[in-house]
Amino acid sequence: MLTQLPTDVVAFGASARDRFTALGGVELALRAESDPAARVTAGDALAELGAWDIDVRSDADEFLAAAELCRAAGAVVLPYPLVEQLLSVDGNRLALVDARHPWIDHGDLEGGWLASDLDGSARMAVTAPRRAAKLGPFVTRAELAAETVTVALEDVDRHLVLGSWRLLGGVSAALVLATEHIKVRKQFGQALAEFQAVRFAVADAVVAHRGLEELAKYTTWRLATATLAARHADAIALRLHADDVATQVLRCCHQLLGAIGFCDEHGVSVLDRHMQALLRLPHSAEALADRLVPAVSAGELESLFVSA
Repeated sequence: MLTQLPTDVVAFGASARDRFTALGGVELALRAESDPAARVTAGDALAELGAWDIDVRSDADEFLAAAELCRAAGAVVLPYPLVEQLLSVDGNRLALVDARHPWIDHGDLEGGWLASDLDGSARMAVTAPRRAAKLGPFVTRAELAAETVTVALEDVDRHLVLGSWRLLGGVSAALVLATEHIKVRKQFGQALAEFQAVRFAVADAVVAHRGLEELAKYTTWRLATATLAARHADAIALRLHADDVATQVLRCCHQLLGAIGFCDEHGVSVLDRHMQALLRLPHSAEALADRLVPAVSAGELESLFVSA
């Protein structure tokens, strides 16, 4: 498998990162908590980049472009439902929810919402005003209509994968900020980066990040090559792993930063708070693992070990 992304896709991702940086990076997300115009700015920037011209259902290269865009957006926790709008169905943003407890990130934005569970059973959603909480500041409660429609399972898988690319971007950004901190922060007369325990912690986090990146690329490739059942198992496995890696890396970054990592003057705090919705919706890591067990038993999740 060739893991290097096409040149034009890499260039598109770089353009997106430059555009989001020009908007202020994570500061735009922080500003959006109190200023509704900030999310309008984020949506306008995506339109300028041609995000809504990407057909994620057409071919592999289009989907890769969407994945790189999601990674760039994740690195600044762009305050806009990018994945949901990329996968719109009949003009309604597609959200993945737990039908028993439906919550939608950015659900208060204008426009229709179609809420689907991981099996593709979907209903139109009416969302309440956002709660403005510190963790997941744009999450809104949703009420689901009685009438059920079916969403293609392929779209559910695309949603899970693109969300994982957003998490990958957030993990990358948190690692950069933490490593910059330990290079300049000194204790006992030397930089934190000189301490062996710190180096070990950073090495573990970097290995986890690189593993997630490779799995994201592999799963993206599998979407176009594997059977439907195997694709669904792969997508759930990727999202489960992305949740696990993001939790591990954010914990490591907070340990390296100390108290400053919990203050919004530092970007890691903003990244962590705004990533919580994606880490917890539509299901927790534990619930995703439970869903993956039947797929393993049925042989839908491939591994190095071929079952007899």
